[in-house]
Amino acid sequence: MIINIKTKLYFVSLSIFIVLIDQFTKYLMFYNKKSFINKDFLLFKLDFVKNYGAAFNIFSGSRVFLSLISIFFSILIIYLIFRKNTLDSFDLYSYSFILGGTIGNGIDRIYKGYVVDFINLNIINFPVFNIADISINIGFIILLYNIFKNNR
Repeated sequence: MIINIKTKLYFVSLSIFIVLIDQFTKYLMFYNKKSFINKDFLLFKLDFVKNYGAAFNIFSGSRVFLSLISIFFSILIIYLIFRKNTLDSFDLYSYSFILGGTIGNGIDRIYKGYVVDFINLNIINFPVFNIADISINIGFIILLYNIFKNNR
């Protein structure tokens, strides 16, 4: 199926929307951490963590490297969205979610030197994360689903 430019702009807009939500929630946590920290919800509580690494704090302290990785993958995904004409909607949704999360965390890395994480699960012992992390994971789940669906 060939996708037109208007459809591709919709998916880039979805990425921008994810970036805005991610940055807004991080802004709220950063400037209101005393009010929000340890607010307990049913499945999670709000916390405030400066993550100087990537997922599970790997490559901690590698700000330049992680910033370059964010920029590289953002450019690659934008290229895939606009240049590849045989993508289906699952591919475009997965790329949009991954792009939004990558840019959201990339902005933090470039401007602050760390990523703001604030969602702490109550039900399992898991690293603290943010909206961008959720978005990236949703994108990968959609991508994996599409790969398995198409290989049947």
